[in-house]
Amino acid sequence: MIVLKFGGTSVGSSSAIRRVGSIIQERLEKQPFVVVSAVGGVTDRLFELRDLCLEKQAWEDSFASLCGIHRTILEELELDVQLVDGLLEELKGLLGELAAAGECTPRMLDHLVSFGERMSSRLVAGHLQTLGIESCAVDAFDAGLVTDGRFQRARPLDDVNSRIQEACRSLTGVVVATGYIARDEEGNITTLGRGGSDYTASIFGAALGSEEIQIWTDVDGVMTADPRIVENARPLATLSFEEAAELAFYGARVIHPATMIPAVDKDIPIRVLNTHRPDFPGTLILADLAEDARGVKSITSKSHVSVVNVVAPRMLDQYGFLARVADVFSRFEVVVDIIATSEVSIAFTTQGGGRLDSAIDELKEFCRVDVYHDREQISVVGEDIRDRIGFASEVFDVLGELKVNVELISFGATRINLSFLVGEGQAADVVRGLHKRLFES
Repeated sequence: MIVLKFGGTSVGSSSAIRRVGSIIQERLEKQPFVVVSAVGGVTDRLFELRDLCLEKQAWEDSFASLCGIHRTILEELELDVQLVDGLLEELKGLLGELAAAGECTPRMLDHLVSFGERMSSRLVAGHLQTLGIESCAVDAFDAGLVTDGRFQRARPLDDVNSRIQEACRSLTGVVVATGYIARDEEGNITTLGRGGSDYTASIFGAALGSEEIQIWTDVDGVMTADPRIVENARPLATLSFEEAAELAFYGARVIHPATMIPAVDKDIPIRVLNTHRPDFPGTLILADLAEDARGVKSITSKSHVSVVNVVAPRMLDQYGFLARVADVFSRFEVVVDIIATSEVSIAFTTQGGGRLDSAIDELKEFCRVDVYHDREQISVVGEDIRDRIGFASEVFDVLGELKVNVELISFGATRINLSFLVGEGQAADVVRGLHKRLFES
């Protein structure tokens, strides 16, 4: 069997869902298990509804618009327009509670945003049935996906594979499961983080012994750079799991960073494909690459990076200082990216999240802390680039030509990644310059 995950743009309209139906129909002999995101833009609308409720503004018109989006798709697919009315009524009741309470707890927020995927799965399964394909829509938590209770960033329990296998044993036909959402052991709906539908697909693929996990998007695969930045970016035929994980973590938006974990555990290939060009082979992500498939693969970037510079002269020759600093970030759930050290200072990069301000306040109790926001990070990723003679000089020649100053560098920590920071607004020019030098010359 294979797992097929379709993102928001892939199910964003009736015509898009028809394309999805054709893709699934052509792969019936592979016993597809389908995972879907919310209809494109719906998750953002749900967050906007939350904001309207908390700001004591009228939310009814925005809710009616959300209803209209789904009912229009149902009409155009010639499905019963009342197919998701039960979910819409449940959503309306929750919005009323939010507006009355004037607050939205993490538990309530995960419940709120779950409706996008829950409605989308019904649309896709309903369309498959009109094609004569036996199909059922199922919420992922009813298919055994149980997580811990960390709302907005939940992770599956250790025994999730057996839970999924038991729950799916009674399901028949093509299963269309919700991405992104799950449930904890107390019955609360949880979410895996934005973009978590990829992760959901990988979890189900690993649990069910899938021969391949397919991530269907609106691009031809993982690219040598973001095509919105580099016009000449081209798709990659293959990536290693390590390369794909690095690219995802360092800013590539094609695949969710956590997707690799279950696939790596079970050595299941992942393929990134384009719903608009279903015959294009896309990018195949494997555990190991042939020697001739190694080298520079892609350049990625991310913005709104903060640098936290911890300075403490008394850390010289002191053991335990780094552990103390790391403990602060851990307790306040701040994800650290690049780390650079000197005799009396440590510099960290992070995109915030967690409780960065609170962590900084605690650090200031025992050292000086300088924080610089709105930096941009560039990462060049590829197997064995650390061992490529002259590679670093090529990169820094480009930076010199562009007259761009580098603020922080990480190279050598792995054999596949060179990362550095530049100032606000400089990343796009750097990515274009590097792409021209490394891929076009």
